[in-house]
Amino acid sequence: MKLVHKDIEKDNAGQVTLVPEEAEDMWHTYNLLQVGDSLRASTIRKVQTESATGSVGSSRVRTTLTLCVETIDFDSQACKLRVKGTNLEENQYVKMGAYHTIELELNRKFTLAKKSWDSVVLERIEQACDAAQKADVAAVVMQEGLANLVLVTPAMTLLRAKVEVTIPRKRRGSCTQHEKALERFYEAVMQAILRHINFDVVKCMLVGSPGFVKDQFMTYLYKEAVRQDNKVLLENRPKFVMVHSSSGHKYSLKEILADPTVTSRLSDTKAAGEVRVLEEFYKMLQHEPDRAFYGLAHVEKAAEALAVDTLLISDKLFRHQEVATRSRYVRLVDSVKDNGGNVRIFSSLHVSGEQLTQLCGVAAILRFPIADLSEPEDDSSSDED
Repeated sequence: MKLVHKDIEKDNAGQVTLVPEEAEDMWHTYNLLQVGDSLRASTIRKVQTESATGSVGSSRVRTTLTLCVETIDFDSQACKLRVKGTNLEENQYVKMGAYHTIELELNRKFTLAKKSWDSVVLERIEQACDAAQKADVAAVVMQEGLANLVLVTPAMTLLRAKVEVTIPRKRRGSCTQHEKALERFYEAVMQAILRHINFDVVKCMLVGSPGFVKDQFMTYLYKEAVRQDNKVLLENRPKFVMVHSSSGHKYSLKEILADPTVTSRLSDTKAAGEVRVLEEFYKMLQHEPDRAFYGLAHVEKAAEALAVDTLLISDKLFRHQEVATRSRYVRLVDSVKDNGGNVRIFSSLHVSGEQLTQLCGVAAILRFPIADLSEPEDDSSSDED
C-alpha cells in the first residue's frame, strides 16, 4: 500500500489517500472502512444516452464518485473489495443520493474520509504501508493424494492451490498403479509451487505432512529439478523446510507454524509471532489460570488493574457496526499500550486468528495473578459483526 496524502486534524477528523498495490492491500482497506465513512474513488458507470432520432443506447464511462459507505463486501479468495453507498457529490452521470457500487482496483488511488480516526485504524495504515511486511512465507501441507498450497502474509493466509489426486491402494505383488498415481500427484504439487510461489519474495517454503509423504515428495522434487535443470528450484533448495503435520488439510498449518524449528526460522514474521503468543496463552490458562483471561469484561477489569502484560485481540472486533462497541475495543488497546503492555492484533484470516475468535476474540496474559475475576461474563463480550 502506498500513502499518497494524509490530512488528519487535531479532533481526529480528516482523510487519507491510498493506492492499493497488491491483493493483500484490499484486506487492509476492508479493515479501514466503516459504515458512514466517505469514499472517493474511480469507478465504471453504465450510462444511457438518447440520440437526436430518439434511439436509446448505453455505454460504460469511467467517472470519480464520492460515496457515503453503507455496505462493505470482501471476497477473501479473490481479494476483491466492493463498497456500496449513496452519492455525496453532484456528478454528470450519477444524481445526488443515488446508489452505486465501487469495486476498488489495484494501482488506482482512493480517498477515505472519517469523522474520527482512532489509533487502531492509523496503526493499520502504517502496517499496510510498511514495505518490509510482505508475504515471505509459503507452505504446502500434504498427505497422499491431497495437498494445500498457501501463502502466509502478515495479514492473512491465502490458499493458492489445492491438489487432489486419487491414489489406488498397493496390491499384493504389484505397486505399479499406486506408484504412478503418486508420481502424478507429486508432479501436480511441483507445478503448483512453480506457478504460485515467487521465490524472489518468499524466504521460507514449509513442506508438512504425516509420515514420509514430505520426504518422498522432496526426493521427487530435487530429482526432477536436476533432470529438468530447473534453476528456480535448485537455487532455492535451502529455503525448503520439512516439518511434521497431522494431515494435508489447511488447518494443519497452525501446528506447522507452532513447530519450534519453524518458529526459530520464522522468528521475524507476524504469523509465527501470533501462533507463539496464542500457545503461550493456552499454556498459562492450563498451568496458571489466574494469569490468563478471555472475554471483554474480564480483560477490561484486568486492564483497569494495570495487570495486562500481553493483549490478544482479533481485527474482526474493530469492524463492529456499533461505534460505541468498537470504541470500547479501541479504548482497551490504548489503555494496555499506555500502561506498558504489548498488544497483538490477530488477523481473522489467519488460523491463529480463527482460534482466537472462538475465545470471544479477546484474551490477555497478565503480569501477576488476579483471583477474583471469575464472575459471569457480560453479553457484550461476544458481540461480533
